[in-house]
Amino acid sequence: MTESTPTDPIAEQPVAFGQFGLHPGIMQAIEATGYTSATPIQAKAIPIALTGRDVMGAAQTGTGKTAAFSLPILHRLMPFASNSASPARHPVRALILTPTRELADQIHENVQRYSQFVPLRAAVVFGGVDIRPQKEQLRRGCEILIATPGRLLDHVEQRNVNLGQVGILVLDEADRMLDMGFLPDLDRIMRLLPPGRQGLLFSATFSPEIRKLGRSFLRTPVEVEVARPNATADTVTQIAYPLEGDAKRRAVVHLVKSRQLSQVIVFSNTKIGCSRLARQLEQDGIRAESIHGNKSQIERMKALDAFKAGTLEVLVATDVAARGLDVAGIPCVINYDLPRNPEDYVHRIGRTGRAGAEGEAIALFAPDEERYLLDIEKLIKTKIPRGELELPREPRRRPVGSHRASGPGWHAPQAPLDDFFSKPYVPAAVSDQPAAPDVRPAVTPARRPVGVLLGGARKSD
Repeated sequence: MTESTPTDPIAEQPVAFGQFGLHPGIMQAIEATGYTSATPIQAKAIPIALTGRDVMGAAQTGTGKTAAFSLPILHRLMPFASNSASPARHPVRALILTPTRELADQIHENVQRYSQFVPLRAAVVFGGVDIRPQKEQLRRGCEILIATPGRLLDHVEQRNVNLGQVGILVLDEADRMLDMGFLPDLDRIMRLLPPGRQGLLFSATFSPEIRKLGRSFLRTPVEVEVARPNATADTVTQIAYPLEGDAKRRAVVHLVKSRQLSQVIVFSNTKIGCSRLARQLEQDGIRAESIHGNKSQIERMKALDAFKAGTLEVLVATDVAARGLDVAGIPCVINYDLPRNPEDYVHRIGRTGRAGAEGEAIALFAPDEERYLLDIEKLIKTKIPRGELELPREPRRRPVGSHRASGPGWHAPQAPLDDFFSKPYVPAAVSDQPAAPDVRPAVTPARRPVGVLLGGARKSD
């Protein structure tokens, strides 16, 4: 059974972090980040989580869910804080599970920022990278562990980590975990945790499957919602353009260049299409890079660092970047392919318009993709306006082998056949010098290759 927080107009008013009674060291870190007022999800979830109650929090992406669970965790762990170097004084007391590597790394950065003035340690483990540095980090001890389910179980099997003292469990983006097939791994992890722990579940969207999951590991949780389920942020302007084929690529080039956009995320449904589009944009003079599941974690992190630094104009990504990518000031998100799952659209466009900033979400759809757009509109209960995009003509590209002055593929134009027969025959000049003897060895039928004698090609080894 769950409890829902009543609608309180006062809760919608700005709430200062000082009203929560957080530890002075945590408050010092919050002030160092420049935050003054809590977001609605933080204002409602933090007081409940501080009491030790279980929480199910629903809010659209970009509203500060990470701080809504990490700040209470840090405050509740302060009685266990220690300056000792002994790993035994730093067991894992809080476990945060995430579906993707990027999200895990993002949460780790936030937890480190909030805990910079208190003696609490945080570590992050995820797949796709060498496990040995993670093993050494775990052996040094940490109170807060952020992990993806698969890599966490790898460390458990290798006995690098003990989860017997975990008192707080967080499932972030639990709906994505179910979509990615993590339910068996989650079941195994739950059996390793002690009973009586506090449970926190946060997600941008709730579904019956997620509520069922929440009931399985939460104890009478308090449901906290600051927006209707599957809502998109009001700060994001949405529009859809009917385009197909190569016109989609030309539209991306036109939008980026004509508006002088930078740090734009373009979503593609497939890994192959993602890489191909990034290469094509590079050929069109746009600094672009791609990230998807086939790339190593080092390659993905390198591309994300370049994107965050502003050296890339466009980041082409699959849904691996739809969650966990928190870059301030992303002006625009372009859905080059409409997602097959309408809930993924909410997460994709949530990369822009974050923390109250304005953003734009552009969808490009072919005629056979319009049904996906209708499913999205049904989910978000909003009609996405259609628009017309006039694309400039591209310079005509000469095909390979066309007549050019020089260069590869050039062929001299041939004279008409009638001109050849109409000209009189002129014999070649005869030289007085004797012809050079033919010193080539004679090729008799007996010495010819078997393939030649049989009239076929010679078989090679």
